[in-house]
Amino acid sequence: MVWGPWTLVIFLGVGIYFTVKCHFFQIRGFLYWWSHTAGRILSGKASETGGQQESDHAGKGHGEAKKGISQFQSVCTALAATVGTGNIAGVATALTAGGPGALFWMWISALIGMITAYVETMLGIRYRYKDSEGHYVCGPFVYMERGLGIKGMGVLYSFLCLMCSLGMGSMVQANSAISTMEYTWQVPALAGGLVFTGILTLVICGGISRIGNVAEKLMPAASGIYIIFSLIVIFSCFDRIPAALASMVSSAFCPEAAAGGGAGYVVSRSIRYGISRGVFSNEAGLGTLAVLHGPAENTTPHEQGMWAMFEVFFDTVILCTLTALVILCMTDSAPETVPYQGAALAAWCFSGRLGLVGEYLVSGSMVVFAFATIMAWFYLGKQAAAYFVSRTGLGEYAGRKFAARVYPLLFLGAVFLGSEARLDVVWMLSDIWNGLMAFPNLTALLFLSREVTLPEGFRGGLGRRAAGGKTTP
Repeated sequence: MVWGPWTLVIFLGVGIYFTVKCHFFQIRGFLYWWSHTAGRILSGKASETGGQQESDHAGKGHGEAKKGISQFQSVCTALAATVGTGNIAGVATALTAGGPGALFWMWISALIGMITAYVETMLGIRYRYKDSEGHYVCGPFVYMERGLGIKGMGVLYSFLCLMCSLGMGSMVQANSAISTMEYTWQVPALAGGLVFTGILTLVICGGISRIGNVAEKLMPAASGIYIIFSLIVIFSCFDRIPAALASMVSSAFCPEAAAGGGAGYVVSRSIRYGISRGVFSNEAGLGTLAVLHGPAENTTPHEQGMWAMFEVFFDTVILCTLTALVILCMTDSAPETVPYQGAALAAWCFSGRLGLVGEYLVSGSMVVFAFATIMAWFYLGKQAAAYFVSRTGLGEYAGRKFAARVYPLLFLGAVFLGSEARLDVVWMLSDIWNGLMAFPNLTALLFLSREVTLPEGFRGGLGRRAAGGKTTP
């Protein structure tokens, strides 16, 4: 399997390396990057731009009409990709397969993944350029070609990204959403798949502009509603929280139910499922955030890098934790004893306190999160398809035409097929594509590490000093 011990070592090793190189920026610079991301929105400064364009390798065409999206739309689109069914079905699967300790390793994955997300997004914005039509081209395949000078690596990555978009980005999301609708609302899979695919078609035909517009409306509302109702369930069984947290820590390192070699096996399962589900949820290390932040106008590499850190934090540390606490509290820290798995397990837990409202909440959240994620992954796959075809000898024009005419049909077909596929098969394929996709990206990040820098205001570790100043992030 791709998600073996060496894969986990590579993910953790690269993240730890950049954590040290960046002076633990995700921890020591928390107040700094928070003030330039979520803090700016909460303080009513979301409309302010972060500074002039700072893309060192951008192409010409600055006088052309904008063909990108706003910073907030870019953030919401990136959140749409990260905040998906992994926050509900993925967490439930991790807890069932890996035990409560999987949540602890999801936290570790997020902590390390935050700095990895910062690095890949910063490099993506720094090396992005505009094509002949004025659209931004951004992502790992760009810094692999322009930064490392290895076009073959970029072609490999774009192919893996393309395949991942037809698996994790489409089939997995549709499978989880439709199966939940079938469980909660008794909607036939065929009918649900047809309606889901039809509505998706109306959105993606409008390109990145329409995707950004829909994302900025869906994500804040859907995330806010899910957080509120999750907190209601958790605080309704407040007395079970200490036991849930204790079981999480104990099973992460020394499960009491196991002995000898069995203990090591259970711990290894917790680590494997925790980190793999964490990566599936926040996507740090896959390079996708670098692509999704590419269309943002009037921004800087450091600013978008900090937004990428926030997205990983929000996705895993906040949303995944809320889902996990709901499940652990409602199952007395033994989710494997409940005759449900995936999203159905989460729906059962929410309904235990909220009744039908809980089931409808999970079902609605799954559908909305899946829909938003699929929108974002369509853009990811389209960018990868255009790059892959253009670099295989057919030229930029052929790449654009393939991405505009052929790829949408393949993607929509994958979405529809995902509604009928078996859950375990789809999850297994997603784990494989995730791992394969990460290898060239993490390799490129290591070779480009000399170009990784921190925001001017944080250098020296004094992030708070610049939080209220005029230093460009």
